[in-house]
Amino acid sequence: MAWQPLHEPARDTPVFGAFDIVVLGGGPAGIAAATAAAAQGRSVLLIERYGFLGGMGTAAGVTNFCGLHANVHGEIKQLVHGVVDDLLARIDRLGGLNAPHPVLGKIWAQAYDTAAYKCAADDLLLSKGVTILFHALAAGVAMETDGRVKALLIETKSGRRAALGQVFIDCSGDGDLAAFAGAAFEKGDADGDLLYPTMMFRVNGVDAALAGDAWRTIPELMAAAAKRGVRFPRKGAIVRPQKHTGEWRVNVTQVKNAAGRAADATDAVELSAAEIEGRRQAIGFFEFLRREAPGFANSYVVDIPPQLGVRETRRITGRYQLTADDVIGCADFADTVGVNGWPIENHVASDVVWRWPEIPGSRGFNHLPYRMLTPPGFDNLLVAGRCASMTHEGQSAARVSGACFVMGQAAGTAAHLSLAGNTGCADIPVDLLQATLERDGVYLGRTRA
Repeated sequence: MAWQPLHEPARDTPVFGAFDIVVLGGGPAGIAAATAAAAQGRSVLLIERYGFLGGMGTAAGVTNFCGLHANVHGEIKQLVHGVVDDLLARIDRLGGLNAPHPVLGKIWAQAYDTAAYKCAADDLLLSKGVTILFHALAAGVAMETDGRVKALLIETKSGRRAALGQVFIDCSGDGDLAAFAGAAFEKGDADGDLLYPTMMFRVNGVDAALAGDAWRTIPELMAAAAKRGVRFPRKGAIVRPQKHTGEWRVNVTQVKNAAGRAADATDAVELSAAEIEGRRQAIGFFEFLRREAPGFANSYVVDIPPQLGVRETRRITGRYQLTADDVIGCADFADTVGVNGWPIENHVASDVVWRWPEIPGSRGFNHLPYRMLTPPGFDNLLVAGRCASMTHEGQSAARVSGACFVMGQAAGTAAHLSLAGNTGCADIPVDLLQATLERDGVYLGRTRA
């Protein structure tokens, strides 16, 4: 049955507050944007839908930072610096940071405890004077003029509110704020296929001595089981220990919609079904682990996170789109605001397809241009994180946390410079932005790593 739209009566929306800069989303991009802007003396509001920060890293249980490092001519180095260094130090002081570990023998990632990440992120933002509003969901925008956002409308436990700002930074992951404002965006590849989402989970009670290098042996067990007719959501699995070696994280599920394509997390019905299916797959794989993987016989599921791990939804069409060729070719840009060293990691149906810059023959990283943060036609809107301007394949690399920290710090700094110079965000002096970022510890990739 087709229902007629319901007419809501007009209403006056209470103002939550007025700020120099309003940031939507508390993942790596939002954390870095809010921290960087507040460090410049700006009043900053960070709005987050959950009751904690960290984005997919906490809400979806990702539990490791990817993209902080690059394989530079065969030597793996941390190249993402700045705000993230302060955050890592705070996580480490809480005892929640692992040493970096190898991924496919070509690059490193760095695991953390999610509780430590949440607490460290709170501490970091509060130390800079950021106002944090949790349990608030973006619902729309009020425009001042064409191309200028006046307020972000949010739904809170206290009812609908308006957050007024001079500059708005969309770090929502889904490009919600920018889409509400009318910015152009894309979803998926040429056929509309998105990167597949994953439901992560963690198990405890693992006998680490018996498990050994389970990240190598479990895929072999899966391959043998597949020959017996056992079906898995996708090929291979990432099963690795956390800081305390009795606890392991598992990345193996792959969630489709009813049509067999990647679930779309901007579709409420699809997302609801995907959450249920993700938990079903998680439990199914856990039963396989306990039955067949050494060291896991007495383990138990300690956490299925609050939400599905989403890799791709909307990607805003900015003044430049980062491409697969940029990633593989280690591209240079005159307006670089930092670097991405993560390869293309394309989550396709039942598999993960990796594409790397030449190793060890290349420097292993590409520049991230400021233009990818600036949607055309908007004076006071920036977009950072996995919803920034990238092609489908470009986003499969630069969606990870390392690049999101880079984009977020650049956006927060650029928002400050826009206000300081009384100019539109796209028109700030890029050389001044770069000098400020370098002063604050960011590696722009213009010198030898």
